[in-house]
Amino acid sequence: ALSALVSAAEKKFGRAIYVVSDEPYRRIVYDGAVVPPLFASFKNAVVATSYSKELSIPGERIGWLAAHPEAAHKEKLLAAMTLANRILGFVNAPALMQRVVARLLGAGVDVSRYARKREILTKGLAEAGYEFVKPAGAFYLFMKSPIADDVAFVRELQARERILTVPGRGFGGPGHVRIAFCVDDSVIERALPGFARVRAALPKE
Repeated sequence: ALSALVSAAEKKFGRAIYVVSDEPYRRIVYDGAVVPPLFASFKNAVVATSYSKELSIPGERIGWLAAHPEAAHKEKLLAAMTLANRILGFVNAPALMQRVVARLLGAGVDVSRYARKREILTKGLAEAGYEFVKPAGAFYLFMKSPIADDVAFVRELQARERILTVPGRGFGGPGHVRIAFCVDDSVIERALPGFARVRAALPKE
């Protein structure tokens, strides 16, 4: 499907169309899921990733950006990347953390821990009657809000049970909420009864 879309775009605009893939969660997948390598399918491709997820060091913003060796206008593309990095230099990671990450290349978080947290959360939410698609990767879950207004539901969770979630509309998914499960198991376990109580207290829609 992606190949067909790129071909159609190139035909319509008459120039090279680049596919950019943001892959910080590439290695955080479950149930045998695999993220296919983009470079194997597209020459005009750019891949970006971040060690903040792979090594669980959020906030450090250390990663890399790579262009396919056979990409069209490769030299200009690489020059543009270099210029952008210089212009946005204020977001560059501290030299100390760059040295730390250099010693951790190839390492990664224990995905089985995230898988366990996912099981605790999905089992509890399902028992409370919530609807969601079990995530095949990352450490977030998008759940259907039991009321149409996802912002109002997020506020109910916070006001009634001090549970912090994020409205789905901020991610292009109105009517849903995003729940992060990259926390201690005990945090998830203590929150689940609160999710159930809030759902039971809301009017049915």
